[in-house]
Amino acid sequence: MAITGVHAIVYTSEPEAVRAVFRDVFGWSYVDNGGGWLIFALPPAELGVHPGEGPSFESGVQHQLSLMCDDLSSTIRELESKGIAVRGAPENAGWGTTTTIVLPGGVEMMLYEPRHETAI
Repeated sequence: MAITGVHAIVYTSEPEAVRAVFRDVFGWSYVDNGGGWLIFALPPAELGVHPGEGPSFESGVQHQLSLMCDDLSSTIRELESKGIAVRGAPENAGWGTTTTIVLPGGVEMMLYEPRHETAI
């Protein structure tokens, strides 16, 4: 068997605006499948498997897409200067320092600076 990649999907009521963030703010390369339907190349990724318990799991939230960075403070400043909302002050989660960014359409994503060993 040859798994060749992972395709992640972000759902939003404002797809064009979120695509613009990935293209113009994050600077991710992409292909245009026509009609502005952009498919983005992601930075290196890793996958963690966590136990499925608690309110998030019970409410149907079973997957999460988080973004990692090398320097959370400078990344927050840069994102805010480009109009990206950051909700809450950075918090020490033990395994890293986290915050939440809010993309158009209310898409929330964890942004964190890992303290754990990464696979990438």
